Amino acid sequence: MKNELTPRQIVRELNKYIVGQSKAKRAVAIALRNRWRRQQVPEAMRDEILPNNIILIGPTGVGKTEIARRLANLAKAPFIKIEASKFTEVGYVGRDVESIIRDLTDTAVNMVRMEKQKAVAGRAFERAQGRLTDLLFPDKNRKNRNRTPEEEERSKRTRARMIEKLENGDFEDKEVYLEVKQDSMPIGMQVFGPMGMEDIGSNIKDMLSNVLPGSKKRRKMKIKDARGYLIELESQKLIDQDELVRIAKENVENSGIVFLDEIDKVVGNGSSSGPDVSREGVQRDLLPIVEGSIVPTKYGSVKSDHVLFIAAGAFHAATPSDMIPELQGRFPIRVEMDKLSTSDFIKILTHPKSALIKQYTALLAAENMELIFDKSAIKAIAKIATEVNNNTENIGARRLHTIMTTLLDDYMYEHSAKKAVKITITKNIVEEKLAGIAKDEDLSRYIL
Repeated sequence: MKNELTPRQIVRELNKYIVGQSKAKRAVAIALRNRWRRQQVPEAMRDEILPNNIILIGPTGVGKTEIARRLANLAKAPFIKIEASKFTEVGYVGRDVESIIRDLTDTAVNMVRMEKQKAVAGRAFERAQGRLTDLLFPDKNRKNRNRTPEEEERSKRTRARMIEKLENGDFEDKEVYLEVKQDSMPIGMQVFGPMGMEDIGSNIKDMLSNVLPGSKKRRKMKIKDARGYLIELESQKLIDQDELVRIAKENVENSGIVFLDEIDKVVGNGSSSGPDVSREGVQRDLLPIVEGSIVPTKYGSVKSDHVLFIAAGAFHAATPSDMIPELQGRFPIRVEMDKLSTSDFIKILTHPKSALIKQYTALLAAENMELIFDKSAIKAIAKIATEVNNNTENIGARRLHTIMTTLLDDYMYEHSAKKAVKITITKNIVEEKLAGIAKDEDLSRYIL
């Protein structure tokens, strides 16, 4: 396990990006630490310790997705976000639930590949430079064993000078011909699976691509483009693909995190007919994956027993207790997310590393504009966000994006990078641009 942070340290890290929601942060911090603890217990007991899956309950825009995403980044764990409403029982249009684990495995493979590519980057670059030198200045007499030592030495000096020029960027726009691999499957034989069967189509394509011989095509590229292609090619040769897949599968099985959003959309509200039948079917389809099963992927079988599932939903029309009992039992931790207050909005605007005011300040700085917000202006923005959320649909922190865009619309449209400009946003400017809209409920619905 890469992550050895204590729950308190995990919460401290999450606080850099997410305002409030201490109960949710505490729950996910314990869940993450338990993964490390599980790796420390005797192997005989390790398989018996299952993850405590979590349901985050709260309206949109309060930080549910952000908590899960930041947690995965912190743990350097394979992570995917997926909407539960994409899945349906057999007979309805939708995706196969096993694609959750397949997608997670693809993510893990890509993560490990990127790490491996960084490790071999230097060697891959050297090899690519060597190949570019051969393409630019082919030594036609290299195979001539009758060359004199003087000729050999002269050839080496010439090649060294060319490599130096290449590294100095003298040939970046010079064009060379490269043999590029093409898709081994003809267009007429492409496999397109029906809806919900895209993974089968993909797997058949992979199998056929191994049987059919690959073809190559000569393409003209500039040196700067050819270098990237050759580095990628040489990296693949230097990386042990079997080890890559083994590590990726291990990461999925022991560290994988799935964020299952809109879980409430597949929870019935007591009706026994109509679409609720399908909703219960989705829950029953999800159950084996959450419970733990072996899923076939193009990299081999992957077990989902120890994948951490974090589900989330607003649960306006239903409650977690409306889920089928078997699925309820697989989500023992339930956390009510707090509604965002005016003071929370002030913190969201200013405190996090990627706070909204910092984002807009950086954007306008690109146009040579210095953007400054008075404290009173920030408070006014937060107050308007709270009022509009209370009077119309509560979309949480996402309301701040619409308010900030409306507030700064003129500056972003009118000004361009000419001379340096200093713009101070005051409380009066905020009220002038937004107060009228905030008071008019109809305008708020359509503009904010």
